[in-house]
Amino acid sequence: MRRMPAVLHVLDRIMSNWTDVARVGEIAPSTCKVIDLDGTNIAVFNIDDAYFAIEDVCTHDGGDLSSGCLEGDQIVCMRHGARFCVRTGEALTAPAYEPTTVFPVRVEDGVIQVRDPRWD
Repeated sequence: MRRMPAVLHVLDRIMSNWTDVARVGEIAPSTCKVIDLDGTNIAVFNIDDAYFAIEDVCTHDGGDLSSGCLEGDQIVCMRHGARFCVRTGEALTAPAYEPTTVFPVRVEDGVIQVRDPRWD
């Protein structure tokens, strides 16, 4: 069965739904900005002028990670000290053992954008 070009165009738009976060330079190095993407809080970090996005939730107890302390490319949860890598989402120390979700980030025409691929 062949798809009609109009259907392909709509599917491409749905599957590549990028959301603007900020202009380059608006998120200072070693800081983050939290956005709501379809009901999910996402923290977008600037690490040495590279951008990374993770779900803003500690997998240990559900607290937000963005209020924690950023040390290099690791965010430390302020509640119980769990560490997560903002590049990979990996839980690095107890009491968290499960990673947090990572989201793709791109810079398009000077705008930092994120996308939620879980719905692809």
